[in-house]
Amino acid sequence: MEKLIDKLSLVVAEAFCAAGYPTDHAKVGVSNRPDLCEFQCNGAMPTAKAARKAPILIANEVAAKLQEQDIFTTVEAVNPGFINLRVSPAYLAAHIDEMSRTERLGVTGEVKHRSVVVDYGGPNVAKPLHIGHLRSAIIGESVKRIYRYFGDTVVGDIHMGDWGLQMGLIIAELKVRQPELPYFDDSFTGEYPTEAPFTISELEEIYPFASQKSKVDADFAKEAHEATYLLQTRKPGYYALWKHIMAVSVADLKRNYNNLNVDFDVWMGEADAEPYIPPMLEKLDAQGILTDSDGAKVIIVAEEGDKKEIPPCILVKSDGATLYATTDLATIVQRMEDFKPDKLFYLTDKRQNLHFEQVFRAARKSGIVPDSVELEHVGFGTMNGKDGKPFKTRDGGVMRLETLIADITNYVEQKIIENQIVDPAEAHNTAKIIAVGALKYGDLSNLATKDYIFDMERFAAFEGNTGPYLLYTIVRIKSILSRCGLPEDLHIAEADSEVAKNLQLVLSQMPEQLALAYRDSAPNVICAYAYELAGAVNKFYHDTRILTEPDAQKQRSYIALIALAKRALEECIDLLGFEAPEKM
Repeated sequence: MEKLIDKLSLVVAEAFCAAGYPTDHAKVGVSNRPDLCEFQCNGAMPTAKAARKAPILIANEVAAKLQEQDIFTTVEAVNPGFINLRVSPAYLAAHIDEMSRTERLGVTGEVKHRSVVVDYGGPNVAKPLHIGHLRSAIIGESVKRIYRYFGDTVVGDIHMGDWGLQMGLIIAELKVRQPELPYFDDSFTGEYPTEAPFTISELEEIYPFASQKSKVDADFAKEAHEATYLLQTRKPGYYALWKHIMAVSVADLKRNYNNLNVDFDVWMGEADAEPYIPPMLEKLDAQGILTDSDGAKVIIVAEEGDKKEIPPCILVKSDGATLYATTDLATIVQRMEDFKPDKLFYLTDKRQNLHFEQVFRAARKSGIVPDSVELEHVGFGTMNGKDGKPFKTRDGGVMRLETLIADITNYVEQKIIENQIVDPAEAHNTAKIIAVGALKYGDLSNLATKDYIFDMERFAAFEGNTGPYLLYTIVRIKSILSRCGLPEDLHIAEADSEVAKNLQLVLSQMPEQLALAYRDSAPNVICAYAYELAGAVNKFYHDTRILTEPDAQKQRSYIALIALAKRALEECIDLLGFEAPEKM
């Protein structure tokens, strides 16, 4: 279905042509001054130079042609050359009614569908998820859903940290605590146990203990490095232990991510990329791309015209060890082979901006990624407390993600119980749904690259620019529809009030707003649109008799309009990664 803005632009282009002017700049945009007009064309001004005529004269001529159309109720040329437009209620209603009969409310997919890998998550196994993992999970899940909505084939990859020194630390400490385990017996030839010799709670205690111990015990640190080396050379007992660590950790990660309505298509990590490293380095060496730098092997990635220093990308240290850049480059090799993507999209803390600039340049320079494949990294900002500093627990520690979700759920549940919003038996499940909406919207409504303040009271408020406000709007519509029903063959009639027309206008903007979110990988665009739509719905509800409207035809049109608004809001929150409860 053609967007309203495109339909109007075509009409204006025909008017430019009829007035004797080129149509290059005959584009219509939504007015940022709704008190003056609904739509605006500024094309007279760029046209004026070639026409050697004052912009206002061109605007007047085009406006005269447009006034012959019944599409607009008002056409006005104003200095220095704007053309202000108000669309006719009948034309708008016909467009919205057509929109209501399409599968996705007039939103069409991209003509050329892409294959995309979205890298988000990035947790280290054997460690609990903390709030530092929140933004990557929430933003990544939404971007994945937006891409799919527009027709892309998307693979969401968690990319776990599962192959470094932390594994050696855990194995070394287990050997100290439970030396009798068969994993440490070099003469053992039987089948290793299928059950892990630890729980997730024990595993989460072992790692920080071993990490701290390695800083004060040189012998233990040496043991841990040796264990890491033996694991990476696939020593049977150590590799079997690693599989246990992975199984226990991944089960816990899935449970925690599930609480956020976040899921991944592949659960891969550094270990999966490790086999690709030796042949990759060999190929890079043969290409002459690897350069020796004080015993280390690097790729020079600085380019002429750089406005800041871009250091070489170090792939092998002087002691022979590889680094994150090596693993990340090998992961790109793997993804290019496995998924043949048109785009690789990464989400990490913005402190890794330089790292990914180096890795991407190395991937381009080496030919690992051809020019036809897009590489994009979004470095997201920090979630801060009310003091403006990174969010911490009351005792100054890093808060577990599980604790954060529980805290906001309990807060919402208490409000629900106090206000007697739902049956007490449903309070907890309803609170969980609202809490996830509050948490996700609170994050996604901000520009991803910016820091933001986490304020539980504001995020969980039922009024204002919040997730619960959107959910409350949807639930309110559900309540109306349940009381009056949803008759078949509904039609949206010409608006009979300013609030009705405004709601139709906002609904008409959904296709281009979602397309903008897709183009810019920007969930915050959808948040802004959904908030505007919810506001238009609530104004319409307050100013319009829906349930008590005596005119049956009018009432049916009102019902059709709010039912469409409900569909649009539900579509938006699904792209943001949360859902609405039945009651609240």
